[in-house]
Amino acid sequence: MDKAVCAQRAPYALELEAGEYWWCSCGKSKTQPFCDGAHSGSQFVPEKFTLAEKTKVWLCGCKATSKKPFCDGAHNKLEG
Repeated sequence: MDKAVCAQRAPYALELEAGEYWWCSCGKSKTQPFCDGAHSGSQFVPEKFTLAEKTKVWLCGCKATSKKPFCDGAHNKLEG
């Protein structure tokens, strides 16, 4: 099993409008933190999430969260 690429060692703090979003789980997307299809051919799939209203979110940048797509502080425990 391949390991996701750490896109950044901090969450993406964003204020998003209501709607449907696809979070990048592989870390290779050029449109972080959102999926651009870079996972194609791997075991990774984007994580769909929906917001009912305009909301401030903290999306995981390290790709190690256990609360996909939201940051759970896992970046603080990464080695290196």
